Amino acid sequence: MHLDVATLRDFYATPLGQIARRILARRIRSQWGPAPGETVASLGFGTPFLGSYRNDARSFAAFMPESQGALIWPPASPILSTLVEEGSLPVRDNAIDRLLVIHCLEVAEQVTPLLRELWRALAPQGRLLIVVPNRRGLWAHVDTTPFGYGRPYSRSQLDVLLAQSLFTPLSWTTALHLPPFDRSMLVRSATAWERIGTRMSPRFGGVLMVEARKEIVAPVNGKPARAKAFRNLVTAR
Repeated sequence: MHLDVATLRDFYATPLGQIARRILARRIRSQWGPAPGETVASLGFGTPFLGSYRNDARSFAAFMPESQGALIWPPASPILSTLVEEGSLPVRDNAIDRLLVIHCLEVAEQVTPLLRELWRALAPQGRLLIVVPNRRGLWAHVDTTPFGYGRPYSRSQLDVLLAQSLFTPLSWTTALHLPPFDRSMLVRSATAWERIGTRMSPRFGGVLMVEARKEIVAPVNGKPARAKAFRNLVTAR
């Protein structure tokens, strides 16, 4: 199935989508805190979650892959959304301080080149936060929400991909513990579901959230050496 920007927009307009947006936005804000004077960006469909950072950040950009399409965002301010090629962000090296990747990795055509491009664009002390459907969770197996599209991930799978792309995971968590059904009773009790699920069955949340650090050294013949920014794998900007 193809995940496009209209499907994403329509989902987040539903009662279940609004609850999911609030839960994830709170988790992201809790993880990152404020970002005064920093460059904040999202890749995929991050606009429902990062609105508050427009006031904190020095600069802000919402990158939307051409395979999904783009929306004008925000509708009543200078436009901050940009249609981009999946593996080519229109920024210089080391430009982004905080980068949210959501509704992206699971539907990417080429995951490894995409992660290499994220490495290139992220500042040495930058913070990458990836949100993907959790293979263990119910949301990945129900295609009535966007989290049922594409390839869900386990923690071990994502860990390997990040290591291969010179990222070190710093923290792992899950979110969306309520069942992925747009029923008024479930939506009304979403806070309780989230609280109980986080405490009692954290491995079975609907999404995995991992924050990772960009590594700038890599082992060569058992000795550390400066990483060459994936020389021969990415094009310098």
